[in-house]
Amino acid sequence: MRTFVLLLVSILVSACSGTGGTSSTVTVGGRQVDVPDVTADEHQRLIETIGIYDDPEVAAYVDGIGQLLVANSSMPDATFTFTVLDSPDINAFALPGGFIYVNRGLLAYLETEAELAGVIAHEIGHITENHHSRRATSQTTTTVLATTAYILTGSGDLYDAAQMYGAEVVSGFGRDMELEADAAGAEFMHRSGYDADALLSVIGVLKDQEMYRRVQAKASGKPTGTYHGLYASHPRNDLRLQTVIKTANSLDLADQPENPEQPGVFRSHVEGLVFGASAQSQSEANRFYHNKLDFTFRYPEGWTVVQGSRDVTAQSADGSASVTITLSRLDAGVTAGDYLASTASGALSDQRELEQFGLSGSTAIASAGGNSKRLAVLDHRYRFLFEGTGADADALTVIESFRPLVAKEKAKGPSRTLHYVQVPRGATLESLSSGARIPDAEDQLRLINGYYPVGEPRIGDWIKTIR
Repeated sequence: MRTFVLLLVSILVSACSGTGGTSSTVTVGGRQVDVPDVTADEHQRLIETIGIYDDPEVAAYVDGIGQLLVANSSMPDATFTFTVLDSPDINAFALPGGFIYVNRGLLAYLETEAELAGVIAHEIGHITENHHSRRATSQTTTTVLATTAYILTGSGDLYDAAQMYGAEVVSGFGRDMELEADAAGAEFMHRSGYDADALLSVIGVLKDQEMYRRVQAKASGKPTGTYHGLYASHPRNDLRLQTVIKTANSLDLADQPENPEQPGVFRSHVEGLVFGASAQSQSEANRFYHNKLDFTFRYPEGWTVVQGSRDVTAQSADGSASVTITLSRLDAGVTAGDYLASTASGALSDQRELEQFGLSGSTAIASAGGNSKRLAVLDHRYRFLFEGTGADADALTVIESFRPLVAKEKAKGPSRTLHYVQVPRGATLESLSSGARIPDAEDQLRLINGYYPVGEPRIGDWIKTIR
């Protein structure tokens, strides 16, 4: 399976290389955008597998900052699309065609609108400097790789690994291109009225997160991750970065705009932001979700699904058709096809192999005594056995739609959210974190407020808390 994923990566890399290829027109935010087919596909996959953060005000806020920066960039007439993804990962990235993504998770760790503008401006810089086509082997984004690998394998561990290592392998532009994006972004910020020094603050935020992850990784034996190469390429006291920012801030503009940041506006949009994993909805019509066993399937219109202690049964309203799913121990030494042939009752016909969503299996029709049943076997941690009666097309609807849950479908319990409070007299980050009820609560409060690993806010300061 790992070999298969590596092959997948090489295919994606080849598909994204160069400047040729066909394009498609996609509708995003009510606008028609012409982008390469590969970019359109990856954008759609991101939306389907990760999801858009459901907060129109936050979306409009991020888009407004982005469009202001674009208007003051070297491509003021280009179409850029800004999307806030419902992901807790601390990341932001760009795809060719002006698609820029900011993860919800990154917003929690920023302190000001200028810092958010710095992140967005940096990603705009990757587009304006044509980095996707200039790098030696143009590749897709870390998040796309991770979610694609997750879908194909159903492996949470592999998903984590792709997030951690894919940043360097798949999305890293290299030190020089990162610096170019910083230089371009800093200039766009200055021309928009923002203080480009906020870029340095963002590096500090990311470095604190890296330090925390290293401590956690050392304790657990797991590798650490990066923010698309910035941890590796940007030292905390990066003289080259300081130089390009100083250069941008000293630009002599004939009409220097006022700072667009208004007091309290950033805080008002972060207030109530979902922190960490969110409780995702599982409300797609005619689809059943099983959280414990990590699977989902679609069933025909009008059917109902009953989950018992030993099986899951989907049945038509009149009872004339049904599909029953049971479990068996997974024996790697016996293929799904052989298992189906050895356990089926009756003569088999129309037997074929199944390859879907990273799962392998087999299906066939078993006939005995004038009756026929659709049988199937799919391997996903266990061996799932399907027995369908009635219309064969209905049984195949269930069988061929069976897949692992994707990240946004996993029910994770009640969401935690961010809320601002003013520090009362005598309070410390330790005391303020006591009600958070999350692992490493004090360190998490320190990270989201810029006090990691040490330090305390002053009385009356606004700080974020987690509820």
